[in-house]
Order: sequence, then structure tokens, then C-alpha cells
Amino acid sequence: MKKVLLASLLAFWACQVPAQTESFTQRFYETYDSYHEPSLGKRRIKHNDLQPLIDAVAARPGFEVHTVGASLQGRPLRLISAGQGETDIFLWSQMHGDEPTATQAIFDILNFLASDDFAEEKQQLLSQVRIHFLPMLNPDGAEVFQRRNTLGIDINRDALRLQSSEGQTLKRVRDSLNAEFGFNLHDQSRYYNAMRTPKPATISYLAPAYNYEKEVNEVRGNAMRVIGYMNRILQQYAPGQVGRYNDDFEPRAFGDNIQKWGTSLILIESGGYPEDLEKQEIRKLNYVSILSAIYAIGSGSYRELPLEDYYTIPENDRMLFDLKIEGVSYPLLGTEFVMDFGIFHHEVEREGYREFWNSSRIGDMGDLSTYYGYETLDARGHTLKVGQVYPEVLPDIQAVAKLDFWALLDKGITYVRVAQFPKGLKASPYPVNLVSATYKGPASKWDVGDNPTFVLWKDGKPSYAVINGFLLDVANRRGAVHNGMLIK
Repeated sequence: MKKVLLASLLAFWACQVPAQTESFTQRFYETYDSYHEPSLGKRRIKHNDLQPLIDAVAARPGFEVHTVGASLQGRPLRLISAGQGETDIFLWSQMHGDEPTATQAIFDILNFLASDDFAEEKQQLLSQVRIHFLPMLNPDGAEVFQRRNTLGIDINRDALRLQSSEGQTLKRVRDSLNAEFGFNLHDQSRYYNAMRTPKPATISYLAPAYNYEKEVNEVRGNAMRVIGYMNRILQQYAPGQVGRYNDDFEPRAFGDNIQKWGTSLILIESGGYPEDLEKQEIRKLNYVSILSAIYAIGSGSYRELPLEDYYTIPENDRMLFDLKIEGVSYPLLGTEFVMDFGIFHHEVEREGYREFWNSSRIGDMGDLSTYYGYETLDARGHTLKVGQVYPEVLPDIQAVAKLDFWALLDKGITYVRVAQFPKGLKASPYPVNLVSATYKGPASKWDVGDNPTFVLWKDGKPSYAVINGFLLDVANRRGAVHNGMLIK
């Protein structure tokens, strides 16, 4: 009799879901700050940063923590589990060491689950599902903020040979859980956009194919339905900024094989968001969409969504630059050409792999009318000119610090010569490029791959300057440079 009553209650709950679940999941975004894990505030996190947090979770009632393997260098891989339900959900993150956004979101989710808030709703959820988190699958890669593991391989291409200890652990855990749903959590380049729009693909989803024909069976179809639900939630907070990842079958990949092995696999890629270099807003969107998905799975509401919702998500494209300059007049060999420039702010790791500096590059030039930029300048009416060199050779960078940089830029000066640089200096800490005492000056011609430093003149004076790919509004004295270049 009790079983019949419980089944009736669950059936009633499931039929109420679409509206109730969506209404409830909206509160995840509104209350996020209460569960945000403050110790993980930047992208470059390491294995040691997570262990005290996992230890704290292990001490909480209702959670279990087990060591399920180790990385090649011996760092333990720990699985965190919660819930008593029959539906197992397995989430793993950072199989690529430099893709940590969802790792941070996992600890926000754990804080939510451990809190006293929404006790009735969580009790109901955890009676239906059992959730398993493996928050950092590639800790050796995370240690040096690189994609691959110590062996030098991409773990996500090791599903067949299983050469890596990390891949072996992932396969073993998947098989032991035989989870109904899996979440493969990644970061993608910030230069992806939702196709034919200027909006970044802030979050991209994929229900990976399990064969070359890209057939859709019940397992893959369930993943598609959950993705359709997550997209509906995220459109409230990042409208037009959700993409669909390419679903070409990759026979070596874990996602494709896990789908084939019977777990409905959902891949989430965290891309870019304006003015969110450390991806903290994207982390919040991960938290919202993953929790929403877990609730949709627990309630069964995802089953009511049509597969077509998945296909309405625009495909990923890769047509974004950090900075796009449009229509500038570019003089060369006695002729004025109309030119667009697309610029990337490439990151270079500093010692210790906690911080970075930028070495920007021209990614493309010419007619870039089909491309977009996080920042775009309409430079029609401006002429591109080479930056000038400050006439004096300064003794050290302390002397450079005393300069009025806006006054230099007003004169078109973008390079300062320095007699002696401090040991270990990798980049200029100022909004000018620092060069050696013998530096004569840059060439007045630019090519793809060159560092973008130049001045845009209008009406006989500098209007804008680009220093190491960062745009400064000289006329209005606005803008900032993460770092200039150091040229010895």
C-alpha cells in the first residue's frame, strides 16, 4: 500500500513539473550569492585548492566521499556522492586541466545541497536521484594550467585505449555507477559565437552522437530533452548566448562512447561572456543550468519536452575577436586601403600558473564584415599610423612610472626605451610597450600574427591608440591596458 501511495505521489509531482520545476529553478539564479564558494574566485585553480573543500563536504551528513583513483603523478581523484534515489547522475569536470569553470560551479552546487534552505524541495529531489561529482579529473594538467595530462595526451581522446590512469578511473566509475545521466563539463574558446550573431556562445551544449550516422535512440534523445530544458532556463539570463556544439562522431572520445554505453550524456562547454575574463558569470550560469537539469531529471519533466527544442539551439560558430577595428584607412606603398583588423588577447602563463600576461596578436585583417568583436570600433575617417618612440632612454622602469602616459599617447608615442630591465620581467606593467635602449622603431606595415600596437589619427591628432591589442580612447582618456609588451 505504501509503495502504491508513493508511486501516486510521484506521478502527481511529475505531472506538475513543467511549471513548478521551472518556477523553482528560477530561484537558483536569484539566490546564487548565498552558495557561491568564495575560495575559488579565479580560473587557475589547483588540486590543493579543492581538498579542504572536499574534506568539509565529507564531514557533512548526507554526503559520501571516496577516493576512486589517482592521476599519473599520484594526486587522488575523489568522488562526492549525495542522495538516496534510484536514478544515478554522474558529473565530472576538468578532464582538460585548463577548463575549470564547471569545477567551481560544482562546489557552489555542493554548498546549495548542504545548506538548510529549500529543505523540502531538496529532500524530495534526493529521494529520487543520487548525484556523483568528480570535480577535477586531470589535476596534473590543472597544476600547470594545460589541456593535456602528464602523459601528454588528451584524456577525452583516450576512451578506447585507456592509456591514462585518469581515463581508466572515469571508465571504471561510469561502469560501476551505470548512471542514467552523465554530465561532461568543459570550457571552450571565448571566440565561439552563436551562429550568424555577434553574441558569444556563453554556454554550448551537446548530446554527443554514438555512431557516424548520428542516430537518435532513447538514450541520446533523453540527453537532448534535458538540454532543451536547460536552454529554456538560460535564455532568461543570457538570451541568444547559448550554442549547440558540433555533433560529428568522434570514436575515441569519452562523451560519444559513454552515450554508446547507455548513459544519456550531456556535454556542457563554457565559452565567453562580455567583461567576464575570469568566467565568474559563466560559472553562475553553469550552476543554474546544471541544478535545473538535475531537478528536471529528478521530476521526470524532461520527458515531456520535444526533441525539436534541441535543434532550435543555434550551432556554434567561431567568428569572434577580442577587438575588431572596422574601416580604418591603412596607408601602404603610397596608397590608402580600407582595412579591418581582428585582434586576439592571447594569454601567457606566469611562473606558478596562477596568473597570466597578454601577448596579443592580429588574428586576421582585410574584409572582416562577417566577423564580430567583444569590443568593436568603427574607425572610418581614421588613419592607422605607426606608434612613435619616446625620445629619451630612461634608466629603469621606475623612471617609466613617472611618465604621464596619456600625454605620451596624445603625441602618438607608444614605445619607451629603457636601459635596464629587472630580472624576470616578462611584460610591461604600463600602457606603453617597453623596449631596449637600442630599439629604433617599429615597421609601418602589419601582418597577421604581428603584435597590434598602433595609433589611429583623425583631424591631425591621435584619436585612439591600440597598445598590445587593447583599445584606448586617447581623445577622451578612457580605456585600460592589461599589460604592454616588453621588447628587448
